[in-house]
Amino acid sequence: MTTALKIEGMSCKHCVAAVLNALYSVKGVTKADVDLAGGKATVTHEDGVSSAELISAVEDQGYDAAV
Repeated sequence: MTTALKIEGMSCKHCVAAVLNALYSVKGVTKADVDLAGGKATVTHEDGVSSAELISAVEDQGYDAAV
């Protein structure tokens, strides 16, 4: 299953790394790609992972996220 997220507040490669680490910390995430210029992330995960879990993980790092 794949979920696309809009991420706001990223401004550098450190931000990308923080968002990637947050997404990979969610159990069931198998792949995550973050596009700094586009302000988005594409996350591949198991069926049991909700978009709310992904958004919460990103927001815990200080960024705004939405589906």
